[in-house]
Amino acid sequence: MEGTSVQMLLALSSLLCCTTNQIGVTVSPSRSKFFKGEPVFLFCEDDSSGGWTLRRNTSGETRTQCGSEWGSEDGLSCWINNLAPSDSGVYWCESRGGGASSMVVNISVSGGSVILQSPVLPVMEGHDLTLSCQSKIPRSNPSAAFYKDGSLIRTEPTGHMTLQHVSRSDEGLYKCHIRDHGESPSSWISVSERPTEAPPTTEAPAPKDNSPPALSSIGLVLRVCLHLVVISPNTISTFLMVSLY
Repeated sequence: MEGTSVQMLLALSSLLCCTTNQIGVTVSPSRSKFFKGEPVFLFCEDDSSGGWTLRRNTSGETRTQCGSEWGSEDGLSCWINNLAPSDSGVYWCESRGGGASSMVVNISVSGGSVILQSPVLPVMEGHDLTLSCQSKIPRSNPSAAFYKDGSLIRTEPTGHMTLQHVSRSDEGLYKCHIRDHGESPSSWISVSERPTEAPPTTEAPAPKDNSPPALSSIGLVLRVCLHLVVISPNTISTFLMVSLY
């Protein structure tokens, strides 16, 4: 029995280790769209002692590691000094010990003059989504028009558009246009489902004693009398005299 308990404890510890030692990937600057020639830094936040490895998939590479065929690393971060369109793809971190990996982030590099800035990770239902239309060349008028699935949403004089309390219906292809500068490539915006909350548990009320107080008292007296019958008749007489008194 003791050996079984030890095995169960070890199994539980292993499960907790695997579920809590998660890896997070951070992109700096914190955005998913970049102009050609810009730098980007990527960091892996690792709870385990085995270290991390940053990998990517692009149109020309599959699961390649930072520092081997692309980028530079110093043991703490990975960076690309001059981004090229061929660097567009998904990036993620893996535990060197295995068994853990981060959510992938999508990085897109444009050779054009306008890009649409969007969050690195999918936005959750009910949260606000802010999109920013950015030009490679500084402009005096920041006004930009925003489109979803080819249809104009609205024009914002600040070049930023916020959609409040997004839902799954807000998923789609977004792009923006800046007058005299051009149009951005289309970007797919994902909306993740809000985690479902467990319904509150209610405890059943304790059963109530609905019997009248008088009947309860009579029942108690009868139970005591039946018990005294077993003892002696004299005791019964004494009990009754005391009760009547």
